[in-house]
Amino acid sequence: MADKALDLDFVRAFYPALNDGWAFMENAGGSLVPHTVIDRVRDYMTECQVQPGDNSPIAREAQARMKKGHETVAAMLNAEPEEIVIGPSTTRNVITLAAALRDSFQPGEEVIVTNLDHEANNGHWRRLEEFGITVREWQVNPQTAELELETLAGLLSDKTRLVCFSHCSNITGGPNPVKEIAKMVHDAGGMVCVDGVAYAPHGSVDVKDLDVDFYLFSLYKTYGPHLGVMYGKKEHLLKAKGQYFFFHGEDNLPMKMNPGAPNHELTAGTVGVGEYFEALAAHHLEEPANDMHGRMRQMFDIMAHHEENLSARFLDFAANHPKIRLIGRSEANHDRRAPTFSFTIEGVKSQDVPPMLEKHGIAANAGDFYAPRVLKALGIDPDDGAVRCSFVHYNTLDEVDHLISALKEIADA
Repeated sequence: MADKALDLDFVRAFYPALNDGWAFMENAGGSLVPHTVIDRVRDYMTECQVQPGDNSPIAREAQARMKKGHETVAAMLNAEPEEIVIGPSTTRNVITLAAALRDSFQPGEEVIVTNLDHEANNGHWRRLEEFGITVREWQVNPQTAELELETLAGLLSDKTRLVCFSHCSNITGGPNPVKEIAKMVHDAGGMVCVDGVAYAPHGSVDVKDLDVDFYLFSLYKTYGPHLGVMYGKKEHLLKAKGQYFFFHGEDNLPMKMNPGAPNHELTAGTVGVGEYFEALAAHHLEEPANDMHGRMRQMFDIMAHHEENLSARFLDFAANHPKIRLIGRSEANHDRRAPTFSFTIEGVKSQDVPPMLEKHGIAANAGDFYAPRVLKALGIDPDDGAVRCSFVHYNTLDEVDHLISALKEIADA
């Protein structure tokens, strides 16, 4: 028997915040959280909010719950737990990683960044110029807002040590061919650091299959607590210089890459993300996979079909309205377009649009979304920015229709 189509009533029952009557459409800024996560955080703080360790039963329980959260994240990415660092944010994790790798780079060696990415996987790599590292920029095609492989090929050399780019842009919504890029960079002798923040809420990530060296995403944009996740190949993490106290040792993974150690209750709460997907899998899958990563992949496939329907409905309007400039691809295919839509409206300031949508009971946003470089490259004033409406699997077609109606009223005024 075929797996069920996404049961939206079942899905939405997990999200208490969906009961307030608003259409929430700024999911790219931070998703809502299922009650499984809320329950896990509450239970930790109620039952074992102590210093985790081995000195008492309650401390051992705290440690066990954090360990389970860590293992849940590793399973999400098909990684080993020691390859996973859970930090306060993706930005903070990149800062730590840049400092850890800096001493392994020699003056004159090269790091490649883009003008597409969120500043998290961008600005702190550019600062390596202060240490004699050459930073080169992989620029988008200003007509298509796309990164092109031919351009990257012209930048790679035997001096390339690291290429930093996004799995999916948080502005354009366009996924990049990570596996193909990783092979190109590896063939040139370099490593890759991939920002998966805008992709992870919409698709299964298998770091082993992608063969990436470093991969980062934000749990708080992937139905979890406000934390950032960094994956690194074990061989690279062992070579990186530790960023925590000296007595943790250079072989103490992942602790040496997590200054201050992970947040206790939120790491324990991450178990709830896995429990949410497991509940969805039990409800939807006729033949579930044998492991959590496989079941999550199956669920993301079902979610993708629903998100494609949402995207198709929105794109039919936005890509064809004469006063709307849509940034990025105008196709709903999930492999080609995440349901994150940035646009400008002729004659209307982007900053004025969210308050107008708020009057319709719609939560959206406008700005540069920490990616002003790509807006500038596309001829859009970063100070005003673009409007962004972003959907995930718990959004409904009725909400998209409501959004379309409100935008049509704004654009046609």
